[in-house]
Amino acid sequence: MVKVRPLAALGLILLFAADAAANESSRPAHAAENHVVEQEARPLSVPSPLQMVRTLHLMQDQIATGSTEAHIGQRGLLGVLDTRFMELAPEVWQSGKNVYAAVSFVLSGGNPGLLRKLLDLGSSVVTENDRPLVEGALAYVEGREEAAYNALVSLDPRTFPPTMSAQLALVQSALVVRKDPAKSDELLDFVRLQVPGTLLEEAALRRQVFVASQTDRIEKFQSLATGYLRRFRHSIYAGNFRQRLASASTRIDFGQDKSRFDGFVTMMQELEPEARRDLYLLAARASVEQGFTKSARLLSEQAQKLAEGDPVSASRAKLYRAASMITSPEEIKAAAEDLRQIDRSHLPASDVTLLDSAIAMAGHIQTMPGTPKALAEKPKPLLTKAAAEKTADTSTQAQGLEQLQALSKARDALSRVDRLIKNQASVTQ
Repeated sequence: MVKVRPLAALGLILLFAADAAANESSRPAHAAENHVVEQEARPLSVPSPLQMVRTLHLMQDQIATGSTEAHIGQRGLLGVLDTRFMELAPEVWQSGKNVYAAVSFVLSGGNPGLLRKLLDLGSSVVTENDRPLVEGALAYVEGREEAAYNALVSLDPRTFPPTMSAQLALVQSALVVRKDPAKSDELLDFVRLQVPGTLLEEAALRRQVFVASQTDRIEKFQSLATGYLRRFRHSIYAGNFRQRLASASTRIDFGQDKSRFDGFVTMMQELEPEARRDLYLLAARASVEQGFTKSARLLSEQAQKLAEGDPVSASRAKLYRAASMITSPEEIKAAAEDLRQIDRSHLPASDVTLLDSAIAMAGHIQTMPGTPKALAEKPKPLLTKAAAEKTADTSTQAQGLEQLQALSKARDALSRVDRLIKNQASVTQ
């Protein structure tokens, strides 16, 4: 497959757009007669709207591969095409494929004024069949969501040419995602299959990852995210994707299911070690805040493996691991000791607050009235298992109930502290 360099594509369009002007401004006056003869012999070729939009899409597809040259170049190209489209004669727009090209151009970042012009030209240009598409696309790019929804959602993308169908489905998915996430997911599947390897596929995959996370389809979320990181990790928009991926990951309780956590670890292998470590730490802290203690421990232990030589990351991982263990009767003593050993000079301010709260909570749990000694120290068995079973009576049952109640109170208190920390952090951000 031949790759088109972005600036070469831009130069092609600039050549078409500027050809006539350059000839007029740079040609000496005495050569005018020869120029007329030459034009009669070789008429100037003007690209069609469809050809110009295809060139724009070729450039934009390079953005998905990480070309900053294309990202910068598309601005100039859009400016040239804005002028070129607005100068085309009305009869050019009497072709339905050119109307689709205009809609595609506007949905790709072009001037919405072009669609207003086509609508003003009347039914000879925009037929009744095409009016919902044109009006809906205009409403969408202008931010009139309800009008766009009413015009576009009932259209069947499969009845349009491939690129137009993918763009329409991408817009429809954004319009329906709040009301019908499953439909949005289905539309994004269609886009990815319709235009593989394009910026449209990259955008669809990027959006679909978060639709899956919001609907708690964790396996699909992890599969799609892995696919994105493998195929579009160098995209200009990959940085934004990673930020949103981190945000989505903080809402998942990975401790619920081993396969869920294993899938997350597999997905993380697609990231560089440093990025992987930072994302583990972010998700681990969020898990502590939300009371996902098993998840926090698993994530912080993965971060510890990647924190060698980095005392800040190592201290944070140790903090999150210990904080996740303080409500465990068997582990609170070791967790409290780990908390006291952490060098707070290695922690950011928000984590120092979490450390102080975790130490205080560990001490409170260990000394609170009615708290069983098992929370402070795991006792050695005084009776054999058989003897214990024989001597069990209502008093030991009551003691067990007391222990459960005390542990529940401790966990509730920890949750309240964590929520307070989270609220304080959000105020300072």
